[in-house]
Order: sequence, then C-alpha cells, then structure tokens
Amino acid sequence: MSEEILKALMQLFGLIAKQDGGVESNETEYVRTFLKHQLNSEAVEEYYKLFLKYTADSRVGRGEEGKIRLTSMKDSVRILGICKKINKQLNREQKVVVLVRLYELVNADHKFTEQRMAIINTVANVFKLSDQEISNVENFVIHNDPGKLDFGNLLMAKEEDPGFKEAKFIHTPGLDGAIIILRVKSADLYFMRYTGDQEIFLNGLVIDKRRIYLFPNGSFIKVPKGKPIYFTDVVGHFMTDTNTPRITYEVKNVEYRFKSGDIGIRNIEMAEEQGKLIGIMGASGAGKTTLLNVLSGIETPTKGQVLINGYDLHRDAEKLEGVIGLIPQDDLLIEELTVFENLYYNAKLCFKDKSEEEIHQLVDDTLKSLGLYDRRHLKVGSPLNKMISGGQRKRLNIALELIREPAILFVDEPTSGLSSRDSENVMNLLRELALKGKLIFVVIHQPSSDIFKMFDKMYILDTGGYPVYYGNPSESLIYFKRLDAQINSDVGECPTCGNLNPELIFNIIDSNVIDEYGNYTDQRKVSPEEWHEQFKKNIQIPQVKTVHDTPPKSLNIPSWFNQFKIYTLRDFFSKISNTQYILLNLLEAPLLGFILSYLVRYIADPSSNVYIFRENENIPPYIFMGIVVALFFGLIISAEEIFKDAKILKREAFLNLSRSSYLMSKILILFAISAIQMVLFVWVANTVLGIKNMYFEFWIALFTISAFANILGLIISASFNSIITIYILIPLLMIPQMVLGGAMFTFDKLNKDFSSPDVVPVIAEFMPSRWIYEGLMVHQYKHNNFKKNIFDVEMRESMADFKQVYYIPTLRDIVSETQRYLNGDENISSEQFKSNIELLRNEISREMKRVPSIPFNNLNQITPDQFSDKTVVDINNYLDRILKYYQNEFFKANSTKEQFLTANINANREKFERIRDDYFNESINDIVRKVFDKNKILREDDHLIQMVDPIYQKPEPSNYLDFRTHFFAPAKYFAGHFFETLWFNIAVVWVLTILLYIVLYFDLLKKGLNFAGRFKRIKS
Repeated sequence: MSEEILKALMQLFGLIAKQDGGVESNETEYVRTFLKHQLNSEAVEEYYKLFLKYTADSRVGRGEEGKIRLTSMKDSVRILGICKKINKQLNREQKVVVLVRLYELVNADHKFTEQRMAIINTVANVFKLSDQEISNVENFVIHNDPGKLDFGNLLMAKEEDPGFKEAKFIHTPGLDGAIIILRVKSADLYFMRYTGDQEIFLNGLVIDKRRIYLFPNGSFIKVPKGKPIYFTDVVGHFMTDTNTPRITYEVKNVEYRFKSGDIGIRNIEMAEEQGKLIGIMGASGAGKTTLLNVLSGIETPTKGQVLINGYDLHRDAEKLEGVIGLIPQDDLLIEELTVFENLYYNAKLCFKDKSEEEIHQLVDDTLKSLGLYDRRHLKVGSPLNKMISGGQRKRLNIALELIREPAILFVDEPTSGLSSRDSENVMNLLRELALKGKLIFVVIHQPSSDIFKMFDKMYILDTGGYPVYYGNPSESLIYFKRLDAQINSDVGECPTCGNLNPELIFNIIDSNVIDEYGNYTDQRKVSPEEWHEQFKKNIQIPQVKTVHDTPPKSLNIPSWFNQFKIYTLRDFFSKISNTQYILLNLLEAPLLGFILSYLVRYIADPSSNVYIFRENENIPPYIFMGIVVALFFGLIISAEEIFKDAKILKREAFLNLSRSSYLMSKILILFAISAIQMVLFVWVANTVLGIKNMYFEFWIALFTISAFANILGLIISASFNSIITIYILIPLLMIPQMVLGGAMFTFDKLNKDFSSPDVVPVIAEFMPSRWIYEGLMVHQYKHNNFKKNIFDVEMRESMADFKQVYYIPTLRDIVSETQRYLNGDENISSEQFKSNIELLRNEISREMKRVPSIPFNNLNQITPDQFSDKTVVDINNYLDRILKYYQNEFFKANSTKEQFLTANINANREKFERIRDDYFNESINDIVRKVFDKNKILREDDHLIQMVDPIYQKPEPSNYLDFRTHFFAPAKYFAGHFFETLWFNIAVVWVLTILLYIVLYFDLLKKGLNFAGRFKRIKS
C-alpha cells in the first residue's frame, strides 16, 4: 500500500471514528493493530498520530438537547475529496479491502450509527462498488446469525449445518463457533473471520477473532479436529454451481526407467479432480520434467497407470484425444508470424466447423483476455530479437492451448527467464484457468512466496525421482521443519509479512553433514530414500471417486486436405515475412550460377575473344557442379525445417493432427523454392555458357535432384536433436554423391570389391547424382541440334565398327588359343581352356540373338568334352559370316551418314559449322565415347565387355525387369520397353525420392538410431 493511500485511509478512519461521541478505545486499538500489520514500529507511531489528528473534534458528539450531531459539511466535503483522490490510484481489489477495513473499524465497538454508515456508503459509491457487494460486505462484518448470512457469496464452516439455501457450508466437527468466508466475486477476493473461542490457525498463525483476514491463494485454516480447510476447498464449493465437466485424474504406482536402465521417477501416486493447480518441484535432476512427460502421455511409464475418468492415458490414447494440453518450457511460437497469426493458424487446426468470422472473434477474445490484443499485429520475433516481451511470449504460448480449452493442462517452467511481475501475471492466468475448472500441472523452479501460495497442492521430488511431499504448499515448510526438529516448526510463513520461503524446503531436504571442523561435507543428512520413507509414513494420498463420464473434448480436427492447406499457408506466410530468407534464397541461385558459368566460360584459342561452345572443355564439370549445387541447395533449405518445428510438433501431437498433411505442406513449399532456385540457376548459367535448347531438360533434372535433397534434408532434420549434428552430416551426405556420381571417377576404375566394368556398381545405383549426371550428359550429346539427326546412324556405325575391329578379332584369338590347347600346347591350362569354351559359347549365343539371320547350328558342341578341330572350323566359319555382316552394316551406316553430312555442308557450310559449334561439345563427346580409354574391349570371366563408345551401346537386358546397364547407355530398358536415358533416370530419382518419403513418414532413421543405441547399451 502506497504512502499516499495509507495517509488517506488514516483520514477516513479518523473522520469515521470522530462521529457520534468520538473515538473509542477499541477503535484506537484496531487502528494500532492494523498499522502494525502494514508498517514497522517507528512508522506506526507516525501514522497513528495522523489518525488522532483527524479525531481531534471527538468531544463534540451530541448537541445541547442530547440529539446526535450530523456529520459537518466540512467533513463531508473532506471525505468526498479523499475518496476521489485515491479512487483512481486503487485497483478494484484494493478498493474492496479499504471498504472491508472501514466496516471492520466501525465493528470494533459496534457503533453502527447513521453518520458512520453514511460515510462508508459515500466511500463505496465513489469506489463504484455494487449495492449487492456492499450489502454482502456489511452483513459479513456485522452479523454472526446464519439467518442473515444466507447469500450466494458466503461460506460457513461449522459443526452443525445452518440449513442455508444459498450460502455454502463445510462440516467441521468439534469447531466452536463458525469460520465465515466471504467471496467478493468482482475482485476475486476472499475474506475470513472466526466467531468462536478455540485456537485455530491461518497459515500457521493464530487467528484473532476480532479481526477480518484476507484468505489468499494457497491459504489453509487449521482447525482443532479434522483436516484443514484449504483455499481450494473453499473455491471448489463456489464452483459447484458451474457447468464444468467433472474430471478425475489418478496416478497409480507409476515408475519410469530411461533407455539406459536408470530410474527417472518411482512410486508416483496421485489423485486429483478438476479445478486444481498442482505444482511440481524438485532439485535439478530430480525428475520434474520426466514426471511431467509421463503424466501428460509423452512418455509411457515402465510400470503403473495414469487414468483419466477411468481411461488409461497410454493405452486408450485415442479416447482421450484433445483432453490434454502441453506448454513446454521453450517457446512454441513461429517467430516470423504475428501474435494474431500464431493463434489464428492454431485455432484453424483445432476447429473445422467454425467460420472465418468465428475464428477471428475467438482469437480476438483470447488475445483480449490475455492482454495481448494491442500487440496482435506485431511479429513474435526470436528471444534474441524480441518484438514482444518475455512475459507476452509466455502468455501467447499459453494462449495456444487456452484457445481450445483442454480439460487438463501441463505447463513446464512457465516463469523461467521472466521478471517477477511477468511471472506473477503468468501464474495468475493459470490460477484463473484452474478456478474455471481446469486441472493444471505446473513444473516450477524457485517460485516467490506469492506464486508458491497460488498452488492448490505441491508435489515435491528429491534426487533420483523419489516423492517426498504431496499436499498444501503453505503446510510444506511446517512438514519439513517438523521432520527436521526445528524450532517454531508449527510456523510456516513469516508472522510479520506473511511470506513463505520455498527455498527453505530444499535447504532442509539437501542439507549436508558438518564435520568436526565445522565444514560441510558431501554427505547428506537425510538421503532421498529416507525422505521417501517419511513420505510413505506421513503423507496420505487423497482419494477421489472415479468419474466414468466421457472426458470432455474440445477438438474438432479439420480434414486432411484442410490441415494440409492450413499448414501450407502457415509455412508460406512465415517464410515470405522473412525478407532476408526470401532474398537469400532467390538471389544466391542465379548469383552462384553466374559465378560458376562465368569462371568456366573457356575460350580455347588464346588469340581470339570469340567463345565457342564446342571447344569449351569445362561443360562436363559444369554439369556435375550444377548437380552438386542442386543437392546443396536442396539440403540447406530443408535441413532445419522439422528440427525447428520439433517443439511445436510435440505440442500438436496432442491434437492428433495428420503427420502426412504436415509433411506434404513442407514438401510443397520446399519443392516450390527449389523449383524457383533451379529455374534461376539454369537460366543464368546455361545462357552464359551457351547451352541452347536444353533449358527445360536441365531444369527438370536439377529440380529432381534438389527435390530428392529436400526429402533427405527433412529426414535428417527429423532424426537428430542437434542443429550442429545436422550440418555436420551435410558433407557426409554430399561426398558420396560426388565420388559416386560418375564424373570425378569412372566406375570401371574404382575398387574391384564393389565395381564391375560392364554395369554401374550397385552402390552407385542409389546415388541420384549418378543418374542425373548420366542423363544430362547422354541427352546433351544425343539430342543436341547437331547430333540428333545422325545419332541412330552413328550408333549402327559404331556397333559395326567395334565388332569388326575389336570384337571378332578377339574371338578369333580365343578360338586360336583353344585350338592350340587341342594340339597339346602346355602353356595353356585346362582351366583356361574350359573358360575359353564357356566364353565362346556365351558370346556366340548372344550374337545369335543380335543377328538371328545368321545361325550357328552346332552350339551344343561348344563344350569341353565335345570341342574339336571341327568345332574350331565351324566357329571360324560363323565368325567369317558375322564379320561380313558387320562390314556390310558399317558400310551402309557410314554411307548414310556421309550423304547426310555432305548434303548439309553443300547446302550451307557456314550454317552447318555454326550449328556444330553452338550445339556439339567435344569434351562431352570424348567422355561419353571414352575416346581416351586404352582398353577398348575387356574380358570379364566368361564374357567380353565393350569399353569404347558406351553412348552407342544399346543395353541387352538379362530379364524382363533388368534395368541395370553400363554408364552412359543411350537408352534404358524396363518391363519390355526402352526409354530415353534422361527421362528414365529422372523417373528413377523420383522413385528414390518416394522411398525416402516413406522413411521420413515412418521416421525409420530415427527409430533405427534409437534401436541401435538401445542395443549398444544392452550389449555393454
């Protein structure tokens, strides 16, 4: 109470006391007692003298004829002036307290004269208090007769039932007199007084029956017999008229073990009903958050049950959807959205049947109730870049759950990092929710006295997850002081200021043994196990009558499509509101494309400044670097997406929202960003390098691999709990893509343990970089404007040339070697002979399929047992016919090609050369044809492999579904059809992307890591 208000109150006391005969001894004693509860001893005398000053005319009480003197005009004006002066400085609660004290003063000597009551009525009218509340206060202060106290905002604790019709009653056996409690609803205040002669205690202090006491949150009245009367008991009686759904929450012998095997919490027993605010306290590592996670259903207990209205929280979760809400310690806010938008999109996910107008109204009403309406258009910002205060952030976090009004709410450290004022505001909000019928559990750390007493009950844990206290907060210190055999163990709060220091509880619990030198040792006086034994011996777990009503649900979840729409809009607006994010993502792709293309824009002729695409040796590296850029961009923009939403997803898990709708919204936004990035990159880079008529092909290929990287980034974002780990993993994911992409190292020159010269290694088949690089290289060579008209002819020409130059001569050499073995050449082993026979059989079989018009009728004779000189002659004759066939094929293909080239050169030589310079690239030609590979043909076990001109080598599948080929194949086979390499390869990458999405949706990587961790711990 401020100095100015206290002075004004002394004036009012003095002006009232001077009426009708002047101040009485009981009134002066009351004023002194009142001041002692407000001030120190020196200040008491100062304000008491001020009170006496305004009672100076007290000797003039009656007129000469014995009539009662009326209040003077001067005093009336003074009273009105005092009231108006302090009226604007007092909140509603303070005004009610002042009015009660005025009535209490008058009641000290029971002088309820007309003048005195007129003054009080003047004060009440200036304070704008309702007539009904004024009447209630007057009756509460003056009367003891139950007949005059039978109104709705009064409660009486008494041994006999007074037979109230409206007032509340608590049966209190053995109580002399009555405890009377008044509720002033408009100010949410409770006052109490006692009319008997027994010694009863309010928060550990003896009650003076002549005084009226405030009965604040967390208070309790200890009576001679029976259990104490708690604040929550009183509030509960006043709530009985509301339509709050009934809830019973029971915890039965719950224990939780961590994956390591250590026990987190043990022997947890609890039973509560709606309308309670339950605190959970404990030292660091005592298991507070673990207990909250188990109670809220996030973690499944190792043993025991958590029951809500008889339903098992962990086994019947689908029947309890929407009943529970969670507010973690960390912010659940989307920093880029405004206060209104955060709440708006949350409401959209909770209520499918509400119209836009209803949603807006609901959000506005919620913001008004939390004092955030004026801040609704401000961005939330981050804790380091604040747009709203810490207290406002906490209130907005609470609003996210409050808007759907879950029946049971779990809150983790709501006051952490807040000022004392903000902490009280947040806790007042939770207190109000509890009074409205919610059951709220709060993990709290180092609360102030006022906050500590707001709780209805406190559950205290000791190190190792041992419960050591469960009951009224104000009784907790008395409990531990008694067990510690301390002086004044019956006193919980300070007799002077009424404060209670929760820290003393932990000083007692954690106190250490002192050695003979007076130093504290590391050994505790009382172990957690011993405190727990005292808990089991002294603390009675409350019993509740289980309610079997269906738990109240406040959810009406939208359809999958609407959830997808809401998620998408929320993500879209959060991203576009971050200007820096948008600019970086839109500018870095074309900027990097320009830098890369400008650096590799190579001019072969040092004496010329004319750029010729055909001569640029950097085109293949550019294609591969474009793939690396696409992978990198795709990973970077997605690697944080789910990680930064982890806490929001943890809360939204209680809403039972669709995981696929959330993931698809993320994918849509990321794909859109990647698509735009790749458009800008390809448009700039291909233009600078002169890659013509390939914009769409390059874009779709790079977008495909970027989309793959998007999903891969989401997987690591969802699987790891550290952003540092996620970014460390990016190089680990990129390097295999680079090494096995086919550009840096050719597959036939890798380690033979996992490579083969005839097909791409199996491990590389899972690298999208290899598919896209091959596809773009083949497409750029095969479908450019210079090659596309003659490619098929060149393929026939190349095949025929290879057969007659390398393939048939090699077969002849093998036949010759086999014949020498028949003639007794000892330099050839029998194993080599058998291998040659098998190779000849395999290759002739393949040739018969390639050229069915030239049969070989003695294939069954090509076996080690039947092989003879005649077989050699037959094979040589067959090779002669095949050679002649390929010579003829080469001649026809070469002639067709030459005719086409000659015709084009003759028609317009300049145009022909310009097309060749602008569309054909010699470096790509050298790579896809393996011009510089010294091995043109290789023998691999029992077959021959063509190494030269892979771009002209059509795949020969071994079965209907065989899609594996050599690198740079001109077409791909699958299911009886041949497909263009680029489009087939792009399709394969999309298949890999879909497989990754399945991994993402079912969280397989995270589950695998968790399983591996558990297996390792079990093994160790």
